[in-house]
Amino acid sequence: MQAWQVHENGEPSEVMRLAEVERPTPGDGQVLLRVRAANINFPDALMCRGQYQVRPPLPFTPGVEICGETEDGRRVIANPTLPHGGFAEYAVADARALLPAPESLDDAEAAALHIGYQTGWFGLHRRAHLEAGETLLVHAAAGGVGSAAVQLGKAAGATVIGVVGGAEKAAVARKLGCDVVVDRRDQDVVAAVKEATGGRGADVIYDPVGGDAYAQSAKLVAFEGRIVVVGFASGTIPSPALNHALVKNYSIAGLHWGLYNTKNPKLVLQCHEQLTELAARGAIKPLVSERVPLADAATAVQRVADGVTTGRVAVVPEKGAIA
Repeated sequence: MQAWQVHENGEPSEVMRLAEVERPTPGDGQVLLRVRAANINFPDALMCRGQYQVRPPLPFTPGVEICGETEDGRRVIANPTLPHGGFAEYAVADARALLPAPESLDDAEAAALHIGYQTGWFGLHRRAHLEAGETLLVHAAAGGVGSAAVQLGKAAGATVIGVVGGAEKAAVARKLGCDVVVDRRDQDVVAAVKEATGGRGADVIYDPVGGDAYAQSAKLVAFEGRIVVVGFASGTIPSPALNHALVKNYSIAGLHWGLYNTKNPKLVLQCHEQLTELAARGAIKPLVSERVPLADAATAVQRVADGVTTGRVAVVPEKGAIA
């Protein structure tokens, strides 16, 4: 089969190599999946660079979320078991962790319903306890993680403010349903959000960026607000002044969604059921901005790493059969 492999760490476009390799053999409790679509996530780039908390042995195939097909023809969503990731024609996954792909979504959309939307749901509902009528601010609102949070916030009845970088991403954020869009490239984010909220700020702030975005969050969180720290796409991990949390009685909540797979997997299944229902009634629909062939995966991963894409970019291998 064809698969992208990383033999040394570095930038995705430089270290990812497309090769003809043996089809992976499932271990105990694993299943072989034909990859129908694999979505690109920022952690894929971090793994290529050797900067992610999970460091698979070299060589490895990136690709942490897929929509795949089992040997008996079931269409499922899965996190492939590294080093056999999703940027390949076949992958392996833990049989117990397979989730049914929603019928209302195509392959690329179904794959995109997993990590980003699970992260958004757990972040907004379990960690921040977002309520209808509250104001939600989402950093990087046009990206893969941010776009999911925007849709989930609207589905929960929140007023959503999206912060983006550039006119193209601002247009995407408006289309996603943001009530207010702030372009950090030509607007003062703090001033714009304070104006939009009458000086009160946001009840919940969803931050996958870190760095300057977190500094803005601390200035913009409302009294008894909640800042959900999801990641550090900016490359800078902030060091918050904890005494400031006392000034407005706000909370800082961390979210590492992957921990729920081992700590409380039943919650992951319950979340998927709710996401499937939301997708079925059209309340959420993953934004897949591009679908690229397997041959273009390395270039696409690099563009995600560079922050120039919107929504999700999906790698779609040509269809084959499990023999």
